[in-house]
Amino acid sequence: MALEHAILVSLLEKPGSGYELARRFERSIGYFWTATHQQIYRVLKRMETDGWVAAREVPQQGRPDKKEYSVADLGQAALSSWLHEPIEPESVRHDLAVKIRGAAFDDPAALVREVERHRQVHTDRLAHYLAGEERDFPGEYRAGAGVEPDAERELQHVVLRGGIAYERMMIAWLDDVLTTLRRFGPGR
Repeated sequence: MALEHAILVSLLEKPGSGYELARRFERSIGYFWTATHQQIYRVLKRMETDGWVAAREVPQQGRPDKKEYSVADLGQAALSSWLHEPIEPESVRHDLAVKIRGAAFDDPAALVREVERHRQVHTDRLAHYLAGEERDFPGEYRAGAGVEPDAERELQHVVLRGGIAYERMMIAWLDDVLTTLRRFGPGR
């Protein structure tokens, strides 16, 4: 996936400025596709030049005007074309897993702190996802009671549920790794 596609999806969900897009990447999309503010601005400029997005000046009181971007017809066509292309399933590239295997040739217990740090990152991310789910998809929505089908909302939620499942799986795996590493104690 190119950053352009992630930006198009975000702008279709809600038009916004480069700054607003960067904030969205930090809060949600960034957990699945990361980009720096500079990358987002650079790609937005190129997408505007290529006719994929349109920008309009939005006056602001007490601040400089901002550029608000929305998806143009060419951008919609590019996204549609990309959505219909097959993609290869992703392979996992996991540095920590290689370190864990390599620990057999050193001191396995020396990795405990690093694995605990990774576990905390995944625990924090899971808490963030769960808070977002509670905020954006309240209990009655999740129960499906009297809710009209809404593709945008339901597809956002299914991606979020995937993130929640992934973080839970990582935490469970890291717990297993910690149990295994601790069996070897310092210095074996």
